[in-house]
Amino acid sequence: MNTLQMAVSIVMFFVLFFGIGFILNMILKTTWLPLVLYFGFAGYLIFTLSSFHFADISVMISGLAGTIIGGWTIQTLRSKGYKMF
Repeated sequence: MNTLQMAVSIVMFFVLFFGIGFILNMILKTTWLPLVLYFGFAGYLIFTLSSFHFADISVMISGLAGTIIGGWTIQTLRSKGYKMF
């Protein structure tokens, strides 16, 4: 994987999973459900695929970070009084 492709992939997966996590948290009114789903999906991938490279792991970690930040953002907004739906 090219260095530029890897940098773009890391940012793209962070933003993608932040958005998905934020929307799921907002609609389902759960704070950490997307994080649990992400760990389940990552565990499935680890056990079914045989080898990972550095680029794959870094993209997965950026997606995990996006999911965690999305959950933290919703939790912070709710604690400050914002209601989502």
